Amino acid sequence: MTQAVERMGIQSKRQVGETITHVTPYPHNHEISIMSLMKSIRIGMSGLDANSRALGVVGDNIANANTAGFKSSRANFADVLAGTQLGSGVQVGSYQQDFSQGDLEMTGNALDLAISGPGFLMVKGEVGGQEGTFYTRAGQFMLNADGYVTSPGGLRLQGYGVDDNGDVNMGALGDLQLGNLRQPAKPTNNVGIDINLSATEEPMAAAFDPANPTETSHHSTSVTIYDSLGRPIDADVYYTMTAPGEWSYNVLVDGESIDGGTPGTATEITSGTLSFDTDGNLTTHTPGATTFNPANATQPQDIIMDFEGSTQVAADSSLRGLSQDGYASGELRDIEINDKGEIIGIFSNGENQTVGRVAMTDFQAPEGLDRLGGNLWGATSASGEALVGAPGTGKMGGLVSGAVEGSNVDMSYEFVKMIAFQRGFQASSKSITTGDQLLNEVINLKR
Repeated sequence: MTQAVERMGIQSKRQVGETITHVTPYPHNHEISIMSLMKSIRIGMSGLDANSRALGVVGDNIANANTAGFKSSRANFADVLAGTQLGSGVQVGSYQQDFSQGDLEMTGNALDLAISGPGFLMVKGEVGGQEGTFYTRAGQFMLNADGYVTSPGGLRLQGYGVDDNGDVNMGALGDLQLGNLRQPAKPTNNVGIDINLSATEEPMAAAFDPANPTETSHHSTSVTIYDSLGRPIDADVYYTMTAPGEWSYNVLVDGESIDGGTPGTATEITSGTLSFDTDGNLTTHTPGATTFNPANATQPQDIIMDFEGSTQVAADSSLRGLSQDGYASGELRDIEINDKGEIIGIFSNGENQTVGRVAMTDFQAPEGLDRLGGNLWGATSASGEALVGAPGTGKMGGLVSGAVEGSNVDMSYEFVKMIAFQRGFQASSKSITTGDQLLNEVINLKR
């Protein structure tokens, strides 16, 4: 007993086996400080608290290993001082989000959008009773009953609309609506023909006769043109050599398509002449007057013929290229989204047209964003103001349509950190039990 007491800094007047009748403390500078023992217990408790909080962060990361667009967090430890150089334990000084890139998983759904690089998608709506704009990396979207592009939580994806010419209007940021889109009919105004007219032909003795076109021309091609209602009209272009290097062309349609025309009777709507040099290159195109008054549609309708690239060489007459800019009305059948966020509508009339562009945003300090749950973040003073733009511009990353960004949680790293925090928790608990044992020894000395 004497030896144990002496180890605690106490002198005994009796030997082992004798009853202790008096104890004398060491001098003041060697006194046992109960307050120090209590402080050691409090320090251990701070270790328990900090490591348990860090374990909670690790558990949250692991639980969200399969959450689309999830960004892992970490707990940053900081020491605690009690106004002196002597430490008073540890605390979790801050929580820091990791916005590194997650792996991309291909889904095949065109409305699934993954961001490759920095930036966030913008969604708008109500979250927890609060109306506003929120930010996400989880690009899982769908069309709702009203045709708006929405998240699974009903928030509407933000983007840019298009003007009457089909050009993206970067000043019109708002909800993206793609459902029930229709493309109005467009009348044909331009016809492009790239043709070779055989130089071996002999000039036609008789003038071209619309009533007998095949007998008074050398060659012909067909093209479908559209009126303002989107009605297709078959047109035939007849070519007649009038002199070496000189050709005329005449465009005919059935009279039933013309206001006041006779069904079954070919009617001329425009004509012109083509001149070629001795190398067979087109030198002059002289268009004639156009008289095209489609029945029950906008009248008159201009038709501009373009023969750029056409030639006259000693080969068979043949058509190399044909185009026209009209089309019938159509309904949206599918969409494609490129890496710049441009939404290309594929319509039932076979036409493709830009119908919008996805907007993106970035922040000077994304780590300062407020994590709101539901794969959403909110802007704060710590993150700075949102920098709004389009994918692939400025600091914004590109979009990958038909893919979803996965969580950036590294499971092996999280398990290593879990072991470290577990050991820290165990060691802190050991310091508490040791301090408690020493405190008990001191208290027992008074018995």
